[in-house]
Amino acid sequence: MRHTITVLVENEFGVLSRVAGLFSGRGFNIDSLSVAPTNDESISRMTIVTRGDEQILEQISKQLNKLIDVIKVIDFTGGEAIEREMALIKVTAEESSRAEVLRIADIFRGKIIDVTPKSYTIEVTGAPAKIEAILELLRPLGLKELVRTGPVAIGRGSKGWKG
Repeated sequence: MRHTITVLVENEFGVLSRVAGLFSGRGFNIDSLSVAPTNDESISRMTIVTRGDEQILEQISKQLNKLIDVIKVIDFTGGEAIEREMALIKVTAEESSRAEVLRIADIFRGKIIDVTPKSYTIEVTGAPAKIEAILELLRPLGLKELVRTGPVAIGRGSKGWKG
């Protein structure tokens, strides 16, 4: 099962390395990781996506909470969060497929951010399922390159961190 975990940490040197080391040292894989300072410059927010059963998630949470620099661990698994991801998608755009690429980008509210005689680069933002859906439609047209940020998440309403 896929889990989205937010970890609030002290914004200090080496914290990212310690958190990543915790995962690798215990044989857990990180599917995606996003880190940036919060509105309080002394605190950073890590959004980590990983896979495993409930027992593995519980073990991860306990181990994260033992790290000195960790302030709070929030599990957003189960729909209590708004998730967004950005993707840059370079797709083949020959004369015969340009209209189709533009139509697909428009349907998904993507932006064409670069045009060459042989390709378009599309920027699209949304829930991870939206990113998967546009990729499924663009693959047959010739997906040349893909860069994804991985999801970032924030709690709905009052769920989340109050700092």
